[in-house]
Amino acid sequence: MKLEGKVALVTGGSQRIGAAVARKLHSHGLTVAIHYRNSELQAKNLTQELNGIRANSAFVFQADLFEFDQILELGNQLTQSFGRLDVLVNNASEFQQNAIGGTSSESFERMFGIHVRAPFFLVQSILPALRKANGCVVNVTDIYAKYPLQDYSLYCASKAALEALTKSMALELAPEVRVNAVAPGAILWAEGETVAQEVISKTPLGRIGTVNELAAAVRYIALEATFTTGQTLTVDGGRVITTP
Repeated sequence: MKLEGKVALVTGGSQRIGAAVARKLHSHGLTVAIHYRNSELQAKNLTQELNGIRANSAFVFQADLFEFDQILELGNQLTQSFGRLDVLVNNASEFQQNAIGGTSSESFERMFGIHVRAPFFLVQSILPALRKANGCVVNVTDIYAKYPLQDYSLYCASKAALEALTKSMALELAPEVRVNAVAPGAILWAEGETVAQEVISKTPLGRIGTVNELAAAVRYIALEATFTTGQTLTVDGGRVITTP
């Protein structure tokens, strides 16, 4: 597969899962655009690391994906900078507790803004480039889209909406553009959160996953699964098969 000259955008790509995905795609020869909102230092450090491996192969783009105008501006910057886009990984996410009794309309708008509106309109803004390149979109959802987590109703519902969007976009954008998703289980916990033994006990493989394992799934969907669209690849160590 000829990947030289192809370009991938990873939203939320400066650290954690996003950084692992950026490194994985870069290791296969793609130029990577690393989006960040606040993590400027991490984004620049990662870009420097990747450019040290291969010159002029990584670039940073800042945008707050909750702000509609900045979504469109990010798309414009990408197409103007590269003239093409082959892979879009919608990874940017926020994991917030939203118990129904204490949830505000602002929280509602933010969860759906980040997880649904931003991916939709980012795809819209770069669609001509994706179509021209016969590109692909990979949305990072969550197993909680199907198996909700108590007190996180807005997070779960918005990720479920992203899964539905994956299918509808795949149908609408075929045959030029493939659209798929990866749904991680226990891969990487938020800072300060302790991995519960109960979670591991319900995971057939008996451990949490790694960011590299999820990045490998994104790479497969983006670069190798060329006859696959509208699908979600679950990366959870088998946890969902233990759910009643």
